[in-house]
Amino acid sequence: MNDKLRNLGKTDIQVTPIGLGVMQFSGDKGVFRFMFQEMDQGTMNQIIQAAWAGGINWFDTAEMYGRGRSEQGLAQALQAAGIQDDDVRIATKWFPIMRTAGNIPKTIVDRQRFLAPYTIDLYQIHQPYSFSSPEAEMNAMADLLEKGKIRSVGVSNYSVDRMRKAHAALAKRGYPLASNQVQYHLMDRKIEKNGILDKAKELGITIIAWSPIGSGLLSGKFHDNPDLIRKTPLARRMMIKRKLELSRPLINTLKEIGQSHGATVTQVALNWLVNFHGETVVAIPGASKVAHAEQNAGAMKFTLSSDELVCIDELTREFI
Repeated sequence: MNDKLRNLGKTDIQVTPIGLGVMQFSGDKGVFRFMFQEMDQGTMNQIIQAAWAGGINWFDTAEMYGRGRSEQGLAQALQAAGIQDDDVRIATKWFPIMRTAGNIPKTIVDRQRFLAPYTIDLYQIHQPYSFSSPEAEMNAMADLLEKGKIRSVGVSNYSVDRMRKAHAALAKRGYPLASNQVQYHLMDRKIEKNGILDKAKELGITIIAWSPIGSGLLSGKFHDNPDLIRKTPLARRMMIKRKLELSRPLINTLKEIGQSHGATVTQVALNWLVNFHGETVVAIPGASKVAHAEQNAGAMKFTLSSDELVCIDELTREFI
């Protein structure tokens, strides 16, 4: 596989199989202090430059990520790299909790302000929890489409039923539902069992995999050096410790496969994710260092054989 562009759902928006999630740009305030360390703008600039240089053409952020801090950091980093609006694709999200769909047209102004001068190519409902129905949310999103404030609509963490309702509501307005962003990685394959993946394929909706390497678990670095676990933020530390030994056989296999491609464990895990189901799945790994961004982009530079894809599938079917 290489970094050949794919259409986002049934839209004409084209993205690379690997994007970059920039939740790490949120800072260390609020809930994020349990997940990430503070990051200065200079580091953000370097990470975005490395991802772009590696072939990644799109970036995913959200209102919730530092209340605009991630969005603003991303926009400043893109400008620092000299990247033009027409060349890059930006995805962000509306935070629905304790709100109604009536808030969507009110807060789009903030999203545009923080991301200026960049266009919002994909605007997503971040969670399935609001005081409004999927139909009301999609109608508010369709209004933004008609006013040219966004280019496409997606959802995040939606069940198969809620995704179907959102798709139908947008279709009545003449627009496709572009994507559903859900947790998906080799040790969390439940979307293959609960109907989300099958329905997405049926309706032509792209699955955007968040946490595609399991918060770093599938990088193999904690297996090679368990002392690193103590240096990770609390929320990630607990998850990694719980699954470390369970994942060891998989990590060993990914390492062996990677050796034949000159690839890392992370790159093999990402490559499988965005290829095993054709072009339905794209992924947004994060990066807290330049090396992470370079590694993520490198996942698009080789092709796993059909035997390797099947081998990894069989080894991880217990996580479906």
